Amino acid sequence: MGTLSIGSIQLDAPLVQAALSGYSDAAMRRLAREYGCPYTINEVVLDRLIAQGGRRMRQMLAIDPVEHPVAGQLMGSEPDQFARAAAEMVDLGYDAVDINFGCPVKKVLGRCRGGFLLSTPTVACRIIRQVCEAVAGRVPVTLKMRRGTDDSNQSERNFFSILDAAYSLGCAAVTVHGRSVVQRYVGPSRWSFLARVKRHVGDRVLLGSGDLFTAPDCQRMLEQTGVDGVSIARGAIGNPFIFREVRALLAGGPLPDPPTIAEQRAAICRHMDLMVAVYGAKKASVLFRKFGVRYSELHPCSGEVKMAFIAVKTPDAFGLVMERWYADDCLYPPVTRRDRPEALVAAGAATN
Repeated sequence: MGTLSIGSIQLDAPLVQAALSGYSDAAMRRLAREYGCPYTINEVVLDRLIAQGGRRMRQMLAIDPVEHPVAGQLMGSEPDQFARAAAEMVDLGYDAVDINFGCPVKKVLGRCRGGFLLSTPTVACRIIRQVCEAVAGRVPVTLKMRRGTDDSNQSERNFFSILDAAYSLGCAAVTVHGRSVVQRYVGPSRWSFLARVKRHVGDRVLLGSGDLFTAPDCQRMLEQTGVDGVSIARGAIGNPFIFREVRALLAGGPLPDPPTIAEQRAAICRHMDLMVAVYGAKKASVLFRKFGVRYSELHPCSGEVKMAFIAVKTPDAFGLVMERWYADDCLYPPVTRRDRPEALVAAGAATN
């Protein structure tokens, strides 16, 4: 099947659940692990907010003992502040610290964070250096970046300057998203660029990201680009099944049948139970709607199920959706597989 090493972390499959702002909370991470993902990353956190603490931040940063190994992703613009936050994340129990140089959201770029740092190699390298020094070998440091700010020659030079510095300064692995910052989520992820980067870095650990919506996508990226692992982002929202499906393909087996209504129900109910444990029943019912929209893509009656999830505001309403749409496989057309779920392609969920 293939394994993956990220510094001292040894994984039995080359799969990572990416950091997803507003999505990859403790509940989603736990569910991903239960369906075969060996390594997950918490949603991105601003470095300056970690020191402020507070109930919401404690909730966002909480780790369940069964989650390990799990990484925390940081975003910021000041090297000193970034480094302090990295050290605090290690103290909180994270097994790795992931540096975000990939977020393409406009307000993030306007504050000189995320993907903006790909245009300022000097500052970017200072952040990497100080984070590695702050962590001081206690856990691996990794980096998430896009293939550049845009398609200019200067952007490409900046990319390779930061990439090479990341490894030389001590990063255990780098994840590259095949889109540029200005692309955001429009247009294809350039897998040919990932292949080129892998040839450039040689034996150093490189993960690929972008357009991984199905298990065959993940297998093709590994085969076509030579990357050491895949970082699955939007393709994992409302679809924890993707991890067990990739495992099946990498083990040499056929692609499993799409999840039945009963299997979908089991995953949804488990996901909700995990969210209730984190947020309480009332809040979990409201927060689950964004996941329900994604789960609906797997249902034969996706349009109706999507609208039903959107209307949920209470635990009782959630229960009614399950009774109406997930009670019995025989009530619905056969489940079929979609190569590119439209909502996932078009929505631009906040993956970094």
